[in-house]
Amino acid sequence: MLPWGGISCCLSAAALYLLGRSSGRDADSLKSVGRVNQLKDLALLLDAASKVIPFVVCVSGRVGSETPIKCEYSGLRGVMVEETAEQHFLKHNDAGSWVQDSALMLCMSKEVPWYLDDGTGRVFVLGARGATGLELTVGSEIFEESGRSLVRGTLDYLQGLKMLGVKRTERVLPTGTPLTVVGEAIKDDVGTVRIQRPHKGPFYVSPKTIDQLIVNLGKWARWYKFASLGFTAFGVYLIAKHALGLILERRRRWEMHKRVRDAAAKRSGRDGDANGKDEGGSDSAKRDCLMPDLCVICLEQEYNAVFVPYASIPSFFCFVVFAGT
Repeated sequence: MLPWGGISCCLSAAALYLLGRSSGRDADSLKSVGRVNQLKDLALLLDAASKVIPFVVCVSGRVGSETPIKCEYSGLRGVMVEETAEQHFLKHNDAGSWVQDSALMLCMSKEVPWYLDDGTGRVFVLGARGATGLELTVGSEIFEESGRSLVRGTLDYLQGLKMLGVKRTERVLPTGTPLTVVGEAIKDDVGTVRIQRPHKGPFYVSPKTIDQLIVNLGKWARWYKFASLGFTAFGVYLIAKHALGLILERRRRWEMHKRVRDAAAKRSGRDGDANGKDEGGSDSAKRDCLMPDLCVICLEQEYNAVFVPYASIPSFFCFVVFAGT
């Protein structure tokens, strides 16, 4: 039987090690990114580094848009809006009790062209929805209770449901939010500078500064490393314990077999001295002498009972009934 506990720990350690290496590489890549202090200088830097592909930079500024979206419930203006609607209800289970559950009814996303502005210039951001570190603010959460229609309530009850209401949530990236964007800087056909996801390299859109991102990634890399070492040590311990148990079990069996063979040799020697031994005995008789039907405890009587423990070889015992007992 394989030591699945130890193997699972070692596989988990390998996965954590790979995660730690990935976080460490991300931190190193962020350290090598060029930082743009003022957005007005980005166009000049892009022209000077035209041969560097991809030209990955870090820029900071506040979110802005010429056509912002106005949220329906919160009234906030933003450049990204996600609306979700969940139907909450009570469900009649097999045990006869009512259990609360929910189902997603609506999930809608809106985005308009937007840019970062630091007061000296602007840079448009493309494809930010798939960037790492993007966090949308919860603009509003509204719970609308279901109507008290008698017919609808009766039909739902016959289906094993009790409608509670609909929870509507708005998540938004408001205008004026300070962000840090790490990505590839390019110029379009009309000369507008944009930041997009590079084909190879980091792409972050985060409210944290780049120094905070580097520190956070380094911390996670160290945590993954220590966790990997811990899982590795525990897995090796479990595997070594299992292997040692197998070795000791095999040694115990070998010693028991040797003990039985030695006792059989002594007994056959006594029988040969008393009765004489036939030199032309068959091979099967010789094999029986090597492993006779002896009790493994007293090594004198033939066994007449078998004890079969779990995951072990059978042991043969004799039951001797004494007079008066």
